[in-house]
Amino acid sequence: MDNLNKRALSSAYMHWVKTETHAAFNLANSGLKAYPLSSLPVDFHTLTLSGPGAYGYLPLREAIAAKCGVHPDCVATAQGTSMANYLAIAAVVEPGDQVLIEHPLYPLLAETASYAGAHVRFFRRRPENRYAIDIDELAAALTSRTRLIVLTNLHNPSCALTPDSVLREIGELAKRTGARVLVDEVYVDLLFEKTPATAFKLGPEFIVTSSLTKVYGLSGLRCGWILADPELVRRIYHINDLLYVNAPYVTDQLSCIALENLAQISHWSQSLIEKNQALANEFLHATPELVSDNAGQGTVLFLRAQFPVEDLCQLLRRKYQTVITPGRFFDMNDHVRIGIGGETAILAEGLSRIHSAVRELVP
Repeated sequence: MDNLNKRALSSAYMHWVKTETHAAFNLANSGLKAYPLSSLPVDFHTLTLSGPGAYGYLPLREAIAAKCGVHPDCVATAQGTSMANYLAIAAVVEPGDQVLIEHPLYPLLAETASYAGAHVRFFRRRPENRYAIDIDELAAALTSRTRLIVLTNLHNPSCALTPDSVLREIGELAKRTGARVLVDEVYVDLLFEKTPATAFKLGPEFIVTSSLTKVYGLSGLRCGWILADPELVRRIYHINDLLYVNAPYVTDQLSCIALENLAQISHWSQSLIEKNQALANEFLHATPELVSDNAGQGTVLFLRAQFPVEDLCQLLRRKYQTVITPGRFFDMNDHVRIGIGGETAILAEGLSRIHSAVRELVP
């Protein structure tokens, strides 16, 4: 958990995802399987390849605003949550600023802050506390140089929920140093009917990022967004001038259709995850050598192993044609992350193979 003092120019995790996760049983994915395009009520004859949208396609901004219950002027669109996080961090952080990030963490958050020239520090989310945020520990890590506090909700990789009461306390701490709070909410809709209102509504110090990628099986649309005050939204779009002119117009139109039908898609998502979670619970009961500190919600299992993790990952790839994510990418070397949002039959067989590999390592 060392400070990232050198500017990050690449991501070991993303390189691994792009080059090492091809297997018959890929349980490294953290989102849901792809929603069937044929299930979207689309008349493709009405779609066009190009149109207005240089600073965000207005119908899409309005649809996102309606979903989140905010004004369209507070919405900046982005190509997925990772691009949204990059733009939000770049709009707030200057070289030499301090960014305080949760640990364990989704690695791109720290790497993006480092790329922006920030000095990265961490506050712990401890397994023994079910990955809850300790406000006192976070406060102790804050300094006068802290410009941004970054967390995920639901937490990636554990899927722990941070309630509004704790987020408000974090907001109050941020005000003391003039910092902002960036909350990546890409997984929070996995609570479905229990999903809380966006943290953006908790105060002007909050910035929120999210997308349709993880919960709804719509990763291919790359429909992401940032919720921020209108002045920061304008700054974000000006930074985006350096990256591209327009987002793909076809996917902007398809994203509007998806948002209009989100209740239907959400029902599909909930049905899939409930079915897969039952399989995951059976696996955990049968495989006590892999311990969960926060099972019960989300699209991943973050499990502590009682034997060398790398041995398990290598055996799974070599003998069982199965891939899971080593915990080293989250700076938790004794953990693995297993995606449970994929095709149910693939998940069932993949979990069976993991169980067999564990039995081989721990007779």
